[in-house]
Order: sequence, then C-alpha cells, then structure tokens
Amino acid sequence: MTETNSKAAQDLTDFMETKMQDVQNKFQAMSDKLVSKMDEMGTRIDNLEKNVADLMTQAGMEKPQTSK
Repeated sequence: MTETNSKAAQDLTDFMETKMQDVQNKFQAMSDKLVSKMDEMGTRIDNLEKNVADLMTQAGMEKPQTSK
C-alpha cells in the first residue's frame, strides 16, 4: 500500500509541477505582451506630442523648440 501511495503522491507532484510551469509560462507571456504594448504606446505618445508641437509651431502659436 505504501508503494501505491508513494506512486500516487509522485504522480500528483509531477502533475502540479507541470501545471504550475504552464501557469508561469502563460503569466510570463502576458507580462511580455503588456510591456511590449506599453512601450509601443509610449512611442506613439512621444510621436503625437512631437506632431502637436510641430503643428503649433507652424500655426505660429509657439516658438520652435531647439534641440539640446
């Protein structure tokens, strides 16, 4: 009986380790995707700010900014 319990415990341990690894992999994939989307959004916001500043300069509402 002890051998059967030991085998069942090992099977359960293996199953749980596999499931926990799956969860970790899915979490990492979601985290990577989120970071990528945030980086993309940051770039888009930077471009939008530059375009708005350029339009304001063209409209004479703001002096051109000098790069440092």
